[in-house]
Amino acid sequence: MERLEMSWLDAIVKLYEKRLKLNTDMMRGTKREKAKGYIEVLEEARQEVMRSNNKELEQLFKNFYHDMYVIKEEDIPYSVYEKEQEIARERGYGNIPITEEYKKEKNEEIIKDQETSLDKWLEYFLYDEEAKNYEGWEVFWVLEGLQTLGKYDKEKKVFSKRDKKTIYAYPPVEREVIFTTLNLMEEYLKEKKGEEEIKAALGQANFKQLYEYSLRILSEGKSETYGTEGEWMKYEQGSDYHVLRNSLQGYNTGWCTAAGESFAKSQLEGGDFYVYYSKDENGENKIPRIAIRMNGHNEIGEVRGIADKQNMEGEMLPILEEKLKEFPDREKYYKKERDMALLTEIDKKSKRGEQLTKDDLRFLYEIDDKIEGFGYEKDPRIEEIISKRDWKEDIAWVLDCKEEQISDNQQDVLDGKTIKYFRGSLYLRFLTYAKGLKLPEIINGDLYLDDLKSAEWVLPEIINGYLDLSGLESAKDLELPKTVNGDLNLNRLRSAEGLVLPETINGNLNLNNLRSVEGIVIPPKFSCDYIFASEEVKQEIRRKIEEAKKLPFRKETGIKPLVESTNDVVLGTNNIEANKK
Repeated sequence: MERLEMSWLDAIVKLYEKRLKLNTDMMRGTKREKAKGYIEVLEEARQEVMRSNNKELEQLFKNFYHDMYVIKEEDIPYSVYEKEQEIARERGYGNIPITEEYKKEKNEEIIKDQETSLDKWLEYFLYDEEAKNYEGWEVFWVLEGLQTLGKYDKEKKVFSKRDKKTIYAYPPVEREVIFTTLNLMEEYLKEKKGEEEIKAALGQANFKQLYEYSLRILSEGKSETYGTEGEWMKYEQGSDYHVLRNSLQGYNTGWCTAAGESFAKSQLEGGDFYVYYSKDENGENKIPRIAIRMNGHNEIGEVRGIADKQNMEGEMLPILEEKLKEFPDREKYYKKERDMALLTEIDKKSKRGEQLTKDDLRFLYEIDDKIEGFGYEKDPRIEEIISKRDWKEDIAWVLDCKEEQISDNQQDVLDGKTIKYFRGSLYLRFLTYAKGLKLPEIINGDLYLDDLKSAEWVLPEIINGYLDLSGLESAKDLELPKTVNGDLNLNRLRSAEGLVLPETINGNLNLNNLRSVEGIVIPPKFSCDYIFASEEVKQEIRRKIEEAKKLPFRKETGIKPLVESTNDVVLGTNNIEANKK
């Protein structure tokens, strides 16, 4: 044991010389002796808390580690606030000012989440029956190694690098992974034996690489026991969020509910929460597979799975579909379920080497509509399938056009080329005047034109993403797409005169500065997720939407009127053309 202790100390001294020097400068002896003395002091503090079970002493113990390992307010990057601001802007909330109060609130949230997640590790080493037996040098190595673990990437199965500016909470405590990692290191220090794949990491006592390796091999072993049999659990709005959060610990779902404590708390304050648990290796329903967060009791807030980017596993779709039948707003989630089922079938065809049909490709390249999944990012299978194909050839075949009319190069658009399909987002923020600008017929991505002051041009018929026209103050000459598969930002629009809304906005509509709805034209099948506007404007738009739904078809045109004005039906030439699209 003494030889093992010396080996641990030598590895620790080599790894953490700077931190040890900072804390042992007043101590006498060799580097190894100083390290041993320092670790013994820390271990005595741990043992004292365990012996006394004194909560005040426990808090002092935690505060000591908070001071060492939790991000300081002055180290939180300003980019954190800017990122939050950008997300809010892209979702149609307008420009949220970064005030001192806003920064203070965000800082407190980040610091609290790090403290809470670090406390779970400290409590594990204080009170877990197995962890109580760990030696002081083992505890020190793990806690120091924990400082290298940033955000976990489920797809790559690695942690980002953590430094003093990292804002993410610490990963959940996984007893089996900690034990396996320590065991790997112990065996190596005893006999210099170890797996070839991690020999270098063992030689350098690299906790991050060894922990990732342990996590990977253990999760691979568990994945075979999943299956789909299990049960749904409902967590009532306002109930104890610790019960929900604790049930998710150790499974690397990627859900924020399992990470920072403030997330779980705020989510249960906002509504009910459903989790589907499948059976683990002991036959108990403990493995979280699907999460449904509600806004209140009846409105679905979001649905998440545990596949890459929190998308849904194909085998879990039937279980989700059955559950969705219970909710009144289930229709918008059925599209996601259908999209994921079709994507799964195309993925299987691709892997079998079968030829994809035009309909398959039309769906895959999102020519008519955006593929919607349950994750926070696009399902990675889309790119995986496309990366193995000649995408220009595919799309040209589907659209019956030349490959030269297919592009992903923004310069082609600026050069005035005739582009039928553009793959990716167009960032044209620098344009303030765009008369004569020839945009692609279909943009499979976002379109940023937020500096434009006038709208004397034609937008694409379909935009499979976010459309930012937040610089426009007037809708004169504006011809919007038929479909916007994302948010539509018209934040500075003051007059609705000439504004013909798209038939479909699969996102939010921002009309925050609109003062009156006079002159607005609403298609009969208009739909969007949410409208940001004054309460008066929202009520008027709702009224006009209901009116538009009730209007009869005009026999002479076969076209349903868009909306009624006070005295007459608004059905001019432009409106007819808008319906023909």
